[in-house]
Amino acid sequence: MDKEKLYLEVPKFTGENVPVNVAARVMKKDPQFIRQGLILGFLTFGVAFKKEGSSQYDYYISPMKFWQETGYVYDGAES
Repeated sequence: MDKEKLYLEVPKFTGENVPVNVAARVMKKDPQFIRQGLILGFLTFGVAFKKEGSSQYDYYISPMKFWQETGYVYDGAES
């Protein structure tokens, strides 16, 4: 029962990035699904961007937007 919590108020968020691997685990998806969803824009809880001159993307998943879409509160732990 401790895994299920009812929030009557918006939880506190630090703004710390939700790691792609955590988002994938919560959503029961492959991490590449999360990455591609952010790149293509159909997952709206974060952004993907490519630095100038780089071929790799950086990802930011907003803890608050992720909570709003999934109900999962990221507390900074990668568990």
